[in-house]
Amino acid sequence: MDIHLELEYVKRLANGDHKAFDVLFTRYHPIVKSFLVGFIKNEDIASDMAQDVFFKVWINRETISKVISFKAYLFRMARNMVYDYFEHNAIKEKYDHNLQENAENYYSDLIEEELYARELSLLIDIAVEKMPLQRKRIFTMSRKNGFSNDEIAEQLNISKRTVENHITQALKDLREIISTI
Repeated sequence: MDIHLELEYVKRLANGDHKAFDVLFTRYHPIVKSFLVGFIKNEDIASDMAQDVFFKVWINRETISKVISFKAYLFRMARNMVYDYFEHNAIKEKYDHNLQENAENYYSDLIEEELYARELSLLIDIAVEKMPLQRKRIFTMSRKNGFSNDEIAEQLNISKRTVENHITQALKDLREIISTI
């Protein structure tokens, strides 16, 4: 397109002339799209980006009359979109990598905690089995079956204070075992 004719269409575009926009779009859209495909390597994304370039041209049409070379202006916009695209992708890749890494660490920690909890539960069960029969019965009724001290005392026909002493001693025994791991 002749530079003088191009400048005429740009001036008409600046005044809101749809036909001037259509002529410039028809002339330069394929070139801008091809330029973008060369960098992006994805025709659909490049097509969308080319549409965005011309959308911005239309939005900024009042200030476009100051442009000396419309073609250079389009390519500068397209180049900036390529920069933004790659910057956005780099940030997205870093975010995705961090997200995956954090998920792997989270699940690894979760598995480790679950194994630790199972081992601890097994040690507690072993320690409870080794308790004297009365203490074992009282501790099991309290902690595993959820009975209150009064209920345990009534069922076993012993004082509430005896129940409390057995539970206190059982917990002390368990603390000693846990402190060794």
